Amino acid sequence: MTHLQAGLSPETLEKARLELNENPDTLHQDIQEVRDMVITRPDIGFLRTDDAFILRFLRARKFHHFEAFRLLAQYFEYRQQNLDMFKSFKATDPGIKQALKDGFPGGLANLDHYGRKILVLFAANWDQSRYTLVDILRAILLSLEAMIEDPELQVNGFVLIIDWSNFTFKQASKLTPSMLRLAIEGLQDSFPARFGGIHFVNQPWYIHALYTVIRPFLKEKTRKRVFQVMHSASPHYSNTSSDVINLCCEKLIFLHGNNLNSLHQLIHPEILPSEFGGMLPPYDMGTWARTLLDHEYDDDSEYNVDSYSMPVKEVEKELSPKSMKRSQSVVDPTVLKRMDKNEEENMQPLLSLD
Repeated sequence: MTHLQAGLSPETLEKARLELNENPDTLHQDIQEVRDMVITRPDIGFLRTDDAFILRFLRARKFHHFEAFRLLAQYFEYRQQNLDMFKSFKATDPGIKQALKDGFPGGLANLDHYGRKILVLFAANWDQSRYTLVDILRAILLSLEAMIEDPELQVNGFVLIIDWSNFTFKQASKLTPSMLRLAIEGLQDSFPARFGGIHFVNQPWYIHALYTVIRPFLKEKTRKRVFQVMHSASPHYSNTSSDVINLCCEKLIFLHGNNLNSLHQLIHPEILPSEFGGMLPPYDMGTWARTLLDHEYDDDSEYNVDSYSMPVKEVEKELSPKSMKRSQSVVDPTVLKRMDKNEEENMQPLLSLD
């Protein structure tokens, strides 16, 4: 074991070896091979190339050197292309602070049985009069930056639960294709985190419809991992515990609806708050915010949602296919075709982020 692995438990060290192909004998060589590729992208400012920083990208891509470098390049490229997002990129920024205090994101105290950090989002908490959707994305990215410093989470990864209870159609109308794409670019293609499961609960019909909007922006690998989870009430199919657990191994996003039994088969109710049918008290939305803000949590400052200057037209311009450098980010028009009625009625899509 090298000093770069000093923060890992024996169990996580073994997991890194078996699942991520991490070898302490070649670790420095692996890191140097990624670092040597930096010269191939003189158009990108690589602000960090130290060993510990590069290692998190190798872990996120299972020590495939080129894939790790591509992720590293996209990490910095995303920040170059969206400079305004990363101005005042700190927890005390008024927009980020408001989002954090409303639980964007939240983090449960206990890890799941795979050692993954459980992030939670309560979508209806979004107060559009106080902060923007971009502020929420910035708060999530900032939180991930803090959490990914933990080497255990670099190996074990994250699970995300999104509760759509009371999320209104008016709120959903703000989830424009350009903004959704901005979020997907930032999380799927440009951040070194392993997402081991994303769970939607209590989602209304218009959240199901969002899949047709975001599908073109997902990796082909992700689109091929679409699977339909049927609840036991279906006359055609019923899930057994083994069915659901096997699906979890495929790292899917599950649409649970208001039936939380399948969620509990994947994340034990003993570690979940009552909002998710768990045995713990209701989640305190300010828990993670207090960790980041410390004594500045109660120091509220005035914030105008218009003070974050990034008009939608500018977002759309920046995210247009002509302006994108990565070929995988260009939308294939064929995926925008309308589904026929049977396909639309029968499909409850599940996604995966790898």
